Amino acid sequence: MSEAKEVPIDRSAPRTAIRLGRIFGIEIGLDYSWFVILALVTWTLAAHYFPMNYRWPIATYWAIGLVTSLLFFASVLAHELGHSVVALRKGIPVRAITLFLFGGMAEIAKEPARPRDEFWIAIAGPVVSVALGVIFYLLHSSASPDQPLAALTLWLSWINFSLAAFNLIPGFPLDGGRVLRSAVWALTGSFQRATRVASMAGRVIAYGFIALGILIALTGSWMSGLWLVFIGWFLGRAALSSYRQVALRERLAGVTAREIMMTDCPPVPRTLTLSQLVHDYILRDARRCFPVVDGEEVVGVVTLHHVKAVPQEEWATTTVGQAMTPLEQAQQVRPDQDLLEILAAMAEGDLSLLPVFEQGKLLGMIPRDRLLAVLRVRAELGDLRQVVWEGGRQE
Repeated sequence: MSEAKEVPIDRSAPRTAIRLGRIFGIEIGLDYSWFVILALVTWTLAAHYFPMNYRWPIATYWAIGLVTSLLFFASVLAHELGHSVVALRKGIPVRAITLFLFGGMAEIAKEPARPRDEFWIAIAGPVVSVALGVIFYLLHSSASPDQPLAALTLWLSWINFSLAAFNLIPGFPLDGGRVLRSAVWALTGSFQRATRVASMAGRVIAYGFIALGILIALTGSWMSGLWLVFIGWFLGRAALSSYRQVALRERLAGVTAREIMMTDCPPVPRTLTLSQLVHDYILRDARRCFPVVDGEEVVGVVTLHHVKAVPQEEWATTTVGQAMTPLEQAQQVRPDQDLLEILAAMAEGDLSLLPVFEQGKLLGMIPRDRLLAVLRVRAELGDLRQVVWEGGRQE
């Protein structure tokens, strides 16, 4: 087998985001939904909040409203950078920070190894928000009361304190939920149990937001009520997603790439046409992935996904070497790598196959359908174990 360097998996801002650049090596992006909330916050400030409290020209309301909105989202970004910087100091990679409809989200690549790391990463965001609240309040105190600077700094001070308080609500995925998880984790020694508790708390809080939003809407403040319902819906989905993530972790716990990789993928020459590949290999043996060789050297990988990307009328004239992914461009995994990481990499890059390498040598391949099949079987076995356990308890 040929030697190849490992190509890092691209973990930058999501494709749905507009990339703004990097801070501390972290990709910063704007989801398109951010423009909706930017417009809503600007309109609320310029058409309602500032006119109710200050007497300025109309153009000033809108200018200060826009500046205040942008500084508010800069504060949200600073909050997420607080989490991210502490995570980086703990040796945990941060993929990206994305600003979107409900604020901001730091995509931390893996969970902390210790409860205290979880605590410090979680609390860093609210600490940054409180510090910004103090700074903006001091700026407000030093400005003339009716001046735009005093107005925008007062609102930014209040919103940063509110942001810190809201995020400290003890329910996942809020920062307070992560603080709760760190405490339960430290007490029980079980990350899974701690996540279940924090996720359950998050869902209860989400239902509370939804109920409160409906109640407020029924009293006539339908916009405020609808906004609370949306927040509750988002928190509930995020809490449920975190619970499912833990369930997935449990099902894949201890399973590595070496255990599920295919080692009998037949090599095919790079001069083989796609038509020959389909008729002589794919249809005959129902295989989907193949190392591509040039003599004795492996130079790439080709899958059914590559074949389907080429129009069928061109199969007879297109070679495997033209359709393949060259080995130096292929994303690779180690044989001891966790399946959850591999599944995330496949989903993130929309990959149908990942080659497994050890010390530069190709050991095998993991097709996506094989990984999903393993996951389905483990899910069914997990359900079966639960039925057996409950039956034994009932006896």
